[in-house]
Amino acid sequence: MLPSILVVDDEPSLRKVLRTSLAATGFFVEEARSGEEAVLAVQRRSYDLVLLDVNMPGLGGMEACRKMRELTPKLGIVMVTVRDQEDDKVRALEAGADDYVTKPFRLRELVARIRAVLRRTHARPSDEAPQTLEAGNLALDLRRRILTRGGEQIHLSPKEFDLLVFLMQNQGAPLTHVRLLRSVWGPEYGNELEYLRSYVKTLRKKIEPNPAAPQFILTEPWVGYRFQNPSETSSTGAPAEAD
Repeated sequence: MLPSILVVDDEPSLRKVLRTSLAATGFFVEEARSGEEAVLAVQRRSYDLVLLDVNMPGLGGMEACRKMRELTPKLGIVMVTVRDQEDDKVRALEAGADDYVTKPFRLRELVARIRAVLRRTHARPSDEAPQTLEAGNLALDLRRRILTRGGEQIHLSPKEFDLLVFLMQNQGAPLTHVRLLRSVWGPEYGNELEYLRSYVKTLRKKIEPNPAAPQFILTEPWVGYRFQNPSETSSTGAPAEAD
């Protein structure tokens, strides 16, 4: 069965283009003209993913995202934002989106983001989770808490290990600074941006071939970080630049 996508946008021409393009790529696509219509559609039937525009009249994309996330916690949601509105990206993730794309976007990038979200939302249950995480030449042994790069063991501090585990477990997903701090260090953290940056800088020195041009831990400007597997030749990541 083809993965099902609900395209939500108030512009008929854009909905038509997206529907035609995504259908040709191997998806079953339906449309909704507004946030209200999208919430009703999600209540009526099950979708694998919703492609949701942020700026719509009536029920906006952010509130529609929150409502759909409450209705279907495992639903994949990719939000479409405007490139110069960086706050929208953080707000989208906080509203429950799995990822975002910025206008204008290429179809190849959009499809790569969609497929990455579908892989995560259809991942095996936690009780069947692998004991080793792999990406490129990295292998993270969760049971023995050992990292190897190309077969060579790399020493990590406990917190560096925990941070890398969380990044790799959420491979391909944009992770905000706040989420990283609270997930790895605890709920009392959230504003220690320089603290997080120092750990990311140290990790990059240990795992990246060139820390100044990272391949694994990518910077999401104004948002946070995204762990990318360089072996996957897709354009899902942000520009590979260190901060």
